[in-house]
Formats: sequence, C-alpha cells, structure tokens
Amino acid sequence: MRGMLDRLEQELILVVDDAVDARQRLGALLVDRYQVRLVGSKEALHAARSRPQPDLILLGWQDDYALCRGLRTDPQTCHIPLILVTGRSDAADEQLGFDLGAADYITKPVSAPIVLARVRAQLQVKAATDYLRDKSEYLELEVKRRTRDIQNLQDVTIEAMASVAVMRDNPSSRRLERIERYMTCLTAAFARQQPALSASLSEERIAQLGKSAMLHVIDRLTLPDRVLLNHGEPDENDLRLLSEGVIAGRDALQRAERKLGSVTDFLSDAKDIVYGQHERWDGKGYPQGLSGEQIPLSARLMALVGHFEELSCRHPYRPPISPAQAVAQISAASGTRFDPMVVLAFVEATAEFLHIAETLADDAAAVGVELQRLEDSLAENIELTLPPTP
Repeated sequence: MRGMLDRLEQELILVVDDAVDARQRLGALLVDRYQVRLVGSKEALHAARSRPQPDLILLGWQDDYALCRGLRTDPQTCHIPLILVTGRSDAADEQLGFDLGAADYITKPVSAPIVLARVRAQLQVKAATDYLRDKSEYLELEVKRRTRDIQNLQDVTIEAMASVAVMRDNPSSRRLERIERYMTCLTAAFARQQPALSASLSEERIAQLGKSAMLHVIDRLTLPDRVLLNHGEPDENDLRLLSEGVIAGRDALQRAERKLGSVTDFLSDAKDIVYGQHERWDGKGYPQGLSGEQIPLSARLMALVGHFEELSCRHPYRPPISPAQAVAQISAASGTRFDPMVVLAFVEATAEFLHIAETLADDAAAVGVELQRLEDSLAENIELTLPPTP
C-alpha cells in the first residue's frame, strides 16, 4: 500500500480484461491522463499486489466472481477501488456487482466521458480516504512514539532515583537487577494463579511493577549506617527511625508526583511499595500496622521479594543460607508475615527465583564493600559509646 509520500505523479490504473482488444480500448481512453497497466484476469491478482500498486482497477466483468472476491478480501488489495465494466445491464446484475465489492459499475458499450468521470470520481474518493488513513497512521505512530518516550523517561527516572539510594547502600551490588527480576517473576506467577486479575496484571503492568520495585530502597536514604547494618531485631528507637525512613521515602515520591501534576501508575506503585513493604499479613509490621488485603498487592509482593533477597544474597555478617532453607522459611511464614496467595505464587516460581539469585549474585568486591561499611559502622558505634577522657 502506497502512502501519501510514495505516490506517483500520475495515478496508476490496472485494466483487467481477457479480451485483448477490449482492454486496449479502455487503456487508450486513459493513457493520456494516467499510467495504465493492461492484464488478463489470470494475472490480475498478482498485478494488483505488485509494486507500485494500482490506485484503481477497471475489471471487464462477466462471471469473475472469484476474482472480485479475491481482490476485495485480500489484505494487500482490498483498499484499491474496483470499477466493473460489463455488458450485463439489468438491475440484478448491477446489485450483484456492488455486493461483490465494486465501487462503481459501467455498462458497455462504454462512453469515454463516463469512463473518465467515474475514474476521476473514484480516484478523488481514494485520495481522500488515503489521506485520512495516512493521517490516522501518522497519529497512531506519533502516539506510540510519545508513549515510548514517556516510558523511557519513567524508566530512566526510576533507575536514577534507585541508583541514588543504592549508592547509600552498596553501589557494587546487583540488588536492583535482582529485585526487578524477582518482582516480575513473582507477579507473573501470581497472575497465572489468579485469572480474575489477568486484566489488571497485564504484561505491561507486570513489567511496570518490576521497575517500580527498584525504588523500594528509597526509604534507606535517611537511615544511619548503624540501623541499616543492624540485622538483628530493631529496638524501639531503631523501629521509630525505620518508620520515619519509610514515611520520608513515600513523601519524596508524593512530591515528585505533585511536580508532575498528575497521578502516574509507576509512582503510585512505588509509593505503595515503599510505604507498605514492611507491613505484615498478620498486622505486626510497620509503619501503619496494616493486615491482610489492607496492604496493597504491590507491597505484599515486595515484602516476599525483599525477604528472599535478604535471605539469598551474600552477606559478610552471616554464612549463606541454602536455597532450600530460604524457601522453607518463606513457606513457613505464609499467613503470618506473608500473604498466603503470594507464597503459593512464590512456590510455583521458586526455580526461576533460584536461577536469578545464582546468575545475578554479587561478586566478592560487592561483599567486600558491605564488609567495610559494617566495620566502619561498628567503629563509629564504639567511638560514640566511649566515655569522655578526663
């Protein structure tokens, strides 16, 4: 199909008739104004598909029902207007011609002015139709391009914001890559197990949740190292700091949303994840103490993803836990720490989780960075607790 910028200076007319003299006579009427191609009926469909494609087909018609239907139903030729030129002149034949998809109907013997007028009228209609179609295609492509640009901007924004938070944590770690993969893997498994949510958990939505999950670390920006690197149970003061960090992370995303002037899914998901990832199914989490389905789904998914990440990645402060132990611990927390349906999805996706953990594991350098930060944090705590020199 030719677009507006691909048009020839003269329109191309395909004249089809098995009678050589008949198609030559029609061609002679048109050749001064248009480009003309003359073929028999056996070559018609191939000629109509060939480049450059004709702008109009004049078909010498007797009983060529199959050819008419072929030209009208073929995706490559259905847009080309078809004028039937025939000796069959009664109303029933004319109706049959239009039913077969003809745009116009000329009876023999043909009149040169009628042929030229009908051809010109159909070409004008086609030009207008092509213009609207091309404009529609252009607008559709432009919408896709702008949507892609917006998506790219969102992705860059997420990765930039998450990278800043990771610099506060461990810039050598591949944590963000793992988190994105875990989140999309778990959400896809959850969607497969929950057909009623298939519409809201489309492939695009699942990918978006994976990107938004990368911002889960933004609540760490306000936390001191002694809290970040304390992997025991937090005391009352540390729990207050952890809750304040979560609220600060959510507020930062809310401010970004206000700057945009509209609600966006990727920031809404990120807010839910940051604010709800530390809640528990049994209501014993923080900062709000939400329970069950009060917790947004994205946060329930992230709660399991974050815990698996903590269990499965390499740490300098404890020996690694086996994959089987990690799976067992998470399964045992179904209905207390985690949403039981999310745990079922995790069980289905366990093999993929373990593959991600293995292929994206942190190297010795990343573990070394965390060890150095841990030592620095311990030294800072010792200095802070030493009594003043008399």
